Amino acid sequence: MFFERLAERIDTADSVLSVGLDPDPDRLPDHLREHDLPRWAFNRRIIDATHEHAACYKPNAAFYEDADGWRALEETIAYAHGKNIPVLLDAKRADIGNTARQYATLLDTADAITVNPYLGRDALEPFLSRDEKGIFVLCRTSNPGGVDLQNAALASGETVYERVADLAREWNEYGNIGLVVGATAPEELEEVRERAPDLPFLVPGVGAQGGDAEAAIEHGLASGVGLVNSSRGIIFAGEGESFAGAAGEAAKRLKRRLNEYR
Repeated sequence: MFFERLAERIDTADSVLSVGLDPDPDRLPDHLREHDLPRWAFNRRIIDATHEHAACYKPNAAFYEDADGWRALEETIAYAHGKNIPVLLDAKRADIGNTARQYATLLDTADAITVNPYLGRDALEPFLSRDEKGIFVLCRTSNPGGVDLQNAALASGETVYERVADLAREWNEYGNIGLVVGATAPEELEEVRERAPDLPFLVPGVGAQGGDAEAAIEHGLASGVGLVNSSRGIIFAGEGESFAGAAGEAAKRLKRRLNEYR
């Protein structure tokens, strides 16, 4: 089970930090651009510099959706696994029928994935039925526009994100569901925890987006298990030849900051 393995990694690393591996080609150091797979070369150095502080790595699929990108992603996942660190693919996938089943093959290599609940339970079944994998359902995201739909009131009086939290609990028959709840809306993070007391959260928005680290820890963990993610604030903490060292220091600082509230 993914969450059992994640709990072991959290204990080993004394960390709930998820490091987002989003190698924007426009921001890669010049000295890596001549590499056969620049994104892989970048990720390898980031992993080498941050692995002592990472409970998980979270590559976003958007930065890999081309031929060389998928090769870089495969190398990245294999390298992280070589250091006994799980990989959560941020893909936000969901669809119906054969399309959903095809999307779910992303879990052949990754340990967990983010999914979109908008199409309902049947669209998520190919993911959820992979009971050894972790499935993080988008609930209340960290972007400002999340309020447009997620905070909309239903006829029942609850908001859409509250309904998603309730549904996730109903769908959790395999014990492999978590929720994505952003640290940029700490009051709503607390509300979702009250509705889903047993589900681990993936909490983005701490770092470059300025989310609430204390709230992320207080409400993001279920029985000590959960992830607080930072991407740009770590991987682009420095530039040039020293970028990896700067990333390692940023990861160490954020890990210590989060641990103050654990």
